[in-house]
Order: sequence, then structure tokens, then C-alpha cells
Amino acid sequence: MINALEPTHSIAIDSDSDFFAPVSADAIDGLLAKYNADLANIRLVEDFMNGGAGGVVHYFAEGSKNHSGSSHHYYSTTFRADWAVEALKSAYWSRAIAITDVMDYMPQKRRDEWRASIDKPMGVKKHLSAFDKSVRDKNGEPTEVDEWEIPPIPDFTEDTVRATLTQLLLSREKFFAERVDGIFRALSGFHVTNSPAGFGKRMILNRVYTVHSKGFWSQNSSMAGYINDLRSVIAKFMGRDEPAWYITSQTIDRIPKDGQWNILDGGAIRIRLYQVGTAHLEIHPDMAWRLNAVLASLYPTAIPAQFRTKPKQKAKNVALLQRPLPFAVLRLLSDAKPRSNEKRIQLSLGALTANKFALEEAGRVLQSIGGVDRRLGEYHFDYFPAKVIDEIVMSGCIPDHRSHQYYPTNAELAQRAVEEADITPNDQCAETSAGQGGIATFMPIERTTCIEISPLHCEILRSKGFNTIEADFLEWAKYQTSPVFDKIVINPPFSDGRAVAHVAASMQLIKPGGRLVAIMPSSYINKTFDVAGEWSFTWSAPIDNAFSGTSVSVAILRANRLN
Repeated sequence: MINALEPTHSIAIDSDSDFFAPVSADAIDGLLAKYNADLANIRLVEDFMNGGAGGVVHYFAEGSKNHSGSSHHYYSTTFRADWAVEALKSAYWSRAIAITDVMDYMPQKRRDEWRASIDKPMGVKKHLSAFDKSVRDKNGEPTEVDEWEIPPIPDFTEDTVRATLTQLLLSREKFFAERVDGIFRALSGFHVTNSPAGFGKRMILNRVYTVHSKGFWSQNSSMAGYINDLRSVIAKFMGRDEPAWYITSQTIDRIPKDGQWNILDGGAIRIRLYQVGTAHLEIHPDMAWRLNAVLASLYPTAIPAQFRTKPKQKAKNVALLQRPLPFAVLRLLSDAKPRSNEKRIQLSLGALTANKFALEEAGRVLQSIGGVDRRLGEYHFDYFPAKVIDEIVMSGCIPDHRSHQYYPTNAELAQRAVEEADITPNDQCAETSAGQGGIATFMPIERTTCIEISPLHCEILRSKGFNTIEADFLEWAKYQTSPVFDKIVINPPFSDGRAVAHVAASMQLIKPGGRLVAIMPSSYINKTFDVAGEWSFTWSAPIDNAFSGTSVSVAILRANRLN
């Protein structure tokens, strides 16, 4: 059993200077000064109560009772200085840890230990059961156990504070291995006992939720912490930023408790929740063997070699890992989630100064699912986006659903596509399924028509000055009896083979001697299209990561109508 084993040595990982937030010496100095000032004030109150004034304080309590009807105030214990000092130390250690951001990176077990010390600053001795005969005096009576279940919180002195914070900051490599170990130990006993494959098999976490009466659930913060540890370790393998605990907590709350699989982190994790409070997790094979390698460094005999080395062949029926969005972006989307009956989302403008990149990226994500930026980070939709936001926050990727798929064309790609069209002064132009006009922006406004189905997008296009037709392009094209455009430049929707349908429909609208330029999935390179007229086709080389939040590779098609 893995529970019976102890680690033999630690694993080394690459050091990363950005692993923790930097700690300001001024912040620590200020915290110590404030602590000492508060401690001095506690001593003043203690001296006051120990003097003659202490004998009349009860009159204040009696007077308060007479006027308020409240019960007696136990001033004799309220003003105990030793209790006040312990509460003071607890409060200031909490502030010191918060300065470092270290709680976000501690393994869950260490977080639980720290929180227990903060909650019980005077410590808790180990409890000796009346049935425990291991510690008895000569008469057979239980004796006091001089061991701490929760050690007392250390004094808040400069030497102790600086030494403790330094030790925590230097322990990041140790924390990494401890996280993997803690995740594995948190699994249900059945899995730990019976799975030499380690993280290669389905994992079962019990008590993720506590089920109460009347269908009410409450989340187990420690178990959510273990899931967050798992996500953090996998994020490290993927070269990604790490999730804060509350992001994982919010993600778990979003998952329906219906036993259906949900995708997290670009497919690295699959999770499903049950109404009994249990979670099942599966790890992508590309991540599982790495986790097992860490386990094997701690427990060399527990994990057979075949489960801790990279598979030589890809497993069948296993989806490819996607490149997920940064957690900083997902955090903004999670915090901005609308109600189920709202068609608007407001991003936190406070993030503008904290992380401008994350705010801009979150805006691009919202545009990609049909959001229109009205003002100051407020995005409007022509559908209810709450479920889509849930899916993005969980999977980390932009969903590929026909109902709301919209990948805005970035300026560089759009400009390149328009240059390929070689527009002349007399050309009549169009962008079909134009979205918000990412391509049309680089085309002559007075001679460019945009066809778009979304009313919100059409409103934006009209405000930019484009001749705009509000219609489903494929349906609209059926009723065009003759070619009407010299140049069409498009970024068609990709899902369900719609890119081919949009290209074919657009080609029918090109006049002889005209040209269609289309941004297409790179898998279509060298494909030809069976449409009326004589055509020549030219393809660009593949362009990787063409759209924000996706790993889509595209190529630019140039189709010339010869007659």
C-alpha cells in the first residue's frame, strides 16, 4: 500500500524565479512595526485592568445589561492579555503569509496545517482516548501526552518572521513533489490500494461535497485544494500559469452533479461529480506518466516502470491536448459570469492596472463567442452566454459550437489576406460572415459589403460605415442569380465542414477575372472546389495558432476565376 511507504528522496525541478510573488522588505518592516504597536497597546490595557480601574469595569457591564437587557459581560476573561496576544499573533501571521502569495502554492496538506495553527494559536495537545493503553502511569491511569496535535503558533518576531518566509519561498521544489504525493494520498482507499498504475487509472476523491438535507451541498475546501494541486502540477508541466485555489473552487461549483464527464485544462483532466459527493478524475496519458515519474522518485518500488515513462505509442481514442487560456484570463471570465437570464457581461476594470494583457485577452475571448464591446469592458450578446462561460472556464478553451462560434481575425492575418486579394480602385468587394468586420476594416469602406447573421454584429458593422446585409450568408447566397463581386475576402466558420460550404457559396458570387481569398483550416491545403467556371488555386504555408485561445492552424487560399 502506498500509504505505508515513506519518501526516499525528493525530485528536482527547474527553478523559476517567478514561482512566488516577490516579497517587499518594506512590507515586512511595516507589518512588524504595526504588530509591535498593537502588542504595546495590549500591554497598556493589561496594566490598566490590573490597576485600580479593573475593580470598577464590572459596573460598565452591569450598566450595559440594565439598558440593553443583554447577559453578563465576562470582563475577567475578555481582558486576558495572554489570550489577546495569541489572537494578535494569529492575525499577523495570516497577514505575513498573504504578503508572499505562498498559500496559493503550498500543497493542500500544508495549507490545512497552517490554517489549523492560525485558528488555534495556543496549540492543541494530542488527545488520549480512554481506551488507549499506550500511555499510562503505574496505576493504569492515563497520563498527559506531551505531544502537539497542532503546535502553538510561533512568536511574531523579526527573526522568526523573516526565517519562516524565507524557508517557505525556498521550498518551492519541495512543494512540487509534496503536491503530487498529497494528491495521490487523497485518493479513496480503494484506488490507492489497487492501482499500481498510479495516475494512469481513474482516480476517486471522496467527500468533495457534503450532502445536506433538502438537496443542499457544501464544498469540502480541502478536497477542492487537492484538485487545485493537481491542476497546478499539470499547469507546471504545460508551461502554464497556476490557478488560485478559489478558481478551482468556483470551477467545481460549476460542474453539474450528474455523473457526466467534463473537460478541464485543455483536456488534461476529465472530471465528473456525483450527488453523493464523490468526484471521479481521469488524467490525459501525456500528463499521467509525468505525474507517475514524480511519484516514482518518492516511492521507487510503488510504480512499475511502464507507468512512469513516456508511452512509445499514442493511445487510441484519446483526444489531443489543447493549449488552454492562461488562468489569469479565466479568472476574469469566472468573476464576470452573468446570471442565466442575462445577455451582458462586465469585466472587472480593476484588472486593467493589474494585468492589462489578461483583460485584453478576456475581451478577445468574449468577442470570439459573439460578445460586442459596448463600453468599458461591458460586452453584450444576442443569446444567454452563462453556460458558454462555464464551459470556457472549465475547459480553458473556446468552445467549438455552431450556435456561437466566432473567431475574430487578428489584424496581422486580416491585412495579409486583404493584400492577397490585390484590390483595385474599381473592385466591388465583400466579406461574408463578417462578424465585426475584422477583415473588412482593411478593405475600401465605400465599395465593401458585409453579410452577417448576428444583429449585434450588424449594428457594429453599420456604425463603421459598411454596407451591411443582415442574413445567414449560405441562405442569402442561394438567391443570388449572378456574380456580384470582384473580390471577396473571408474567414469562414470552421466547424461541421462549414468552411467548404462558405467558400463554395462565395466562389459563385465572384465575377470572371475576380478573386476569392479565404482563411481555411490547414488540413484543406491543396483541396480544389467543384464550382461553375474555370479556376486556379494557390495555398500559403500553414500558419499556426492563428486565433486567440485556440491551437488552430490555418492557410490562406487564393482562388482566381479565369472565366
